[in-house]
Amino acid sequence: MTLDEYQNGAAKTALYPNRGQNLTYTLFGLCGEAGELSDKMAKLIRDRGGVPDDKWRQEAVKELGDVLWFLSQTAFELGVSLEEVAEINLKKLGSRMERGVIQGSGDNR
Repeated sequence: MTLDEYQNGAAKTALYPNRGQNLTYTLFGLCGEAGELSDKMAKLIRDRGGVPDDKWRQEAVKELGDVLWFLSQTAFELGVSLEEVAEINLKKLGSRMERGVIQGSGDNR
C-alpha cells in the first residue's frame, strides 16, 4: 500500500465537521493521539521498566494507526498528499545529511 492509497482509504472514514476547512480539528486530534501513545510509553516505563511485550506492541501499533489517520487528514486539510509530505521530508533530511547538519536543532539548518 502506498501512502496515497492509505490517505484515500482513510478519507472514506473522515466524518468530521467542515471537512476540507477544519485544520484545527485534525491538528488537535493528531496531538491527542500522539499524546495517547506517549502516555502508553510512560506507563510502560513506570510499570515494566520500559520493556514492551507483544500485547503492548499491539496496542502501540493501534495508537500509531490513529496518529497516521489524523496525519493523513491534516495533510488533506493542508491540500497535500502524504506521499508529498514524505518526499519533502526525505529531501530535507537528505540535504541535512549531505551538509553534515543532521544533528542539532533548528528548523532551517
